[in-house]
Amino acid sequence: MPGVPKARMATARIKVYVQPRASKSIVTGMHGDSIRIRLAAPPVDNAANEALIDLVAKLLGIARRCVRVVAGHTSRRKVVEIDGITAEDATSALLSASGNS
Repeated sequence: MPGVPKARMATARIKVYVQPRASKSIVTGMHGDSIRIRLAAPPVDNAANEALIDLVAKLLGIARRCVRVVAGHTSRRKVVEIDGITAEDATSALLSASGNS
C-alpha cells in the first residue's frame, strides 16, 4: 500500500572504550558504562576505527555496512551505531564474546 511506512528496524547505539595497538583484537568486558575493546590496529589513518567496525560486525554476525562509528572518531571513547539489533542485544552479544556477562 502506498503511503504506509515500513516497520523501522532497530538501531542500537553503544558506547565503547577502545585500546589500540593491543596484541590481539578482543572484547575484554566493561569500562565504566562502555564496552572495553582491545584492537590490534594502530590509531593512525582510521585503522583502529576500521578494525572496530570489522570486529563488531564479525562478533554480531552482521554485515560491515550495518556498523559505523558516529562519535569519537579520534578518541578512545566512541559511540558505535548498529542497524538491525537493539542496544541490549548488541551489548549482551559483545560481552558474551568476551566471556563476561
